[in-house]
Amino acid sequence: MQRITLKGKGDFEVWRRPARALLHAGIPPREIDWVEEAGAVGDLFAADATDNLPLPAGGGQTLAVPRAFVLLAESIICHSDPARFDLLYRLLWRLQQERNLLAIPSDADVARAYGLEKSVRRDSHKMKAFVRFKEIDGVSGQGGRRRFLAWFEPDYHIVARTAPFFQRRFTDMDWIVATPKGSAAWNGDALTVSDDPAENPMLDDATDALWRTYFSNIFNPARLKVKAMQAEMPKKYWKNLPEAALIPGLIAGAEASVAAMAARAASQPPLFHERLQSAAASVVSNEPEAAPGTLDAVREEARSCTRCPLHCRATQTVFGEGPDNAGVMFVGEQPGDQEDLAGRPFVGPAGKVFGGMLAEVGLDRSTAYVTNAVKHFKYEPRGKRRIHQKPNIGEVQHCKWWLKLELDLVRPKLVVALGATALTALTDASQRFSNLRGTAQSFGPDQTLLVTVHPSYLLRIPDADRKQAETARFRADLELAAAIASGFAQTTTSPVGSRFMAS
Repeated sequence: MQRITLKGKGDFEVWRRPARALLHAGIPPREIDWVEEAGAVGDLFAADATDNLPLPAGGGQTLAVPRAFVLLAESIICHSDPARFDLLYRLLWRLQQERNLLAIPSDADVARAYGLEKSVRRDSHKMKAFVRFKEIDGVSGQGGRRRFLAWFEPDYHIVARTAPFFQRRFTDMDWIVATPKGSAAWNGDALTVSDDPAENPMLDDATDALWRTYFSNIFNPARLKVKAMQAEMPKKYWKNLPEAALIPGLIAGAEASVAAMAARAASQPPLFHERLQSAAASVVSNEPEAAPGTLDAVREEARSCTRCPLHCRATQTVFGEGPDNAGVMFVGEQPGDQEDLAGRPFVGPAGKVFGGMLAEVGLDRSTAYVTNAVKHFKYEPRGKRRIHQKPNIGEVQHCKWWLKLELDLVRPKLVVALGATALTALTDASQRFSNLRGTAQSFGPDQTLLVTVHPSYLLRIPDADRKQAETARFRADLELAAAIASGFAQTTTSPVGSRFMAS
């Protein structure tokens, strides 16, 4: 049995040197006893670590191992598991015959190795996240530079591994990061790392109050998840974080804070929203009453629609517009941000694409009826922006009432469904949208349904070539619509739309 005594300080060369010699001599893992000498001082190797080892010819040769193993070993060697040396040598031995060993995650040795590597990586991440530098008063570095000191308590020997990160991040100041497992220092010229354990200096600093102020202001009691918070900021780090002293109190008062936030929440809509709603109401009151059973009467009734909760946040109802005897009706999904403010359909970015494409294929938008399956804007607020959200099936079903009235009153010969939501609202069809795209279908007596994409789809395509191809395809769909509307195209029909709005 070959006994190898090493110092476990996270230095890869400490293990690599004897491992190369042992592998060169053909000594299998079962005949080696790797021992970590805790607390030893002096040379990196204990006296028996290299004595009498059969060294490779020529003073050392490169082992045939994949680069992934070297990177893995450099991380694992920082762990504190005494069995890590034996595990690494066993992997090294097996790699000479099993070249793809590291690609087999079910292998016990490989799984264990990646588990150790993950622990070291997480410890390094926590060190980067939770180090707090404190200025050393009255002490200046080279050239009068300010000096800072930080204390951290890692689980593993990661000081040398993590120190270059702090050098890159804080290269303009002199600093020392002290830990029980060694220290790292930067003076503006050189980065030095020591294995000697340090003691906690317990410095007080004015920035501690700033950390507490910052943390108390970013703490959101409404989104409190204690287990998730402790997973990211484990309790073992709390004693060295000035803001951590606030955590128990903030957690205890979270429920009361949420109630206070709810009480302070705005109860009125934004000013611009309120102005637009008032303007819309005044338009209704100033217009003469429309004749019952007309499109204008339905439009007035829809202004005060409360059939679904979407009306609560939308500025106004965006009803369809166009001649009440239009031969072509275009049905989109729902109004967007600009449509919600203007009170008209298809006036935003997608509307500009739509209008331009209609002109290219010879269709006059002013002679067509344009509407949406859902009449209110559904969105998610993000700061000052309102981000579009797709309406759910329940909201589509509620708005079918208005869409059916529009169809019954306008009685178009051709109905064009712009997108999957419009198709669902018109037909309740179980067929896939992609299978119906670009096809003309029977839509009841003397009516045809044409299915294509919503113009907003073209705006969301990031790839230029794909966007060009989809734009050309959309143009072809509208050309077919123009041909049908003009009576020039003879299409084969199949009944998919006769189920519309039986209720």
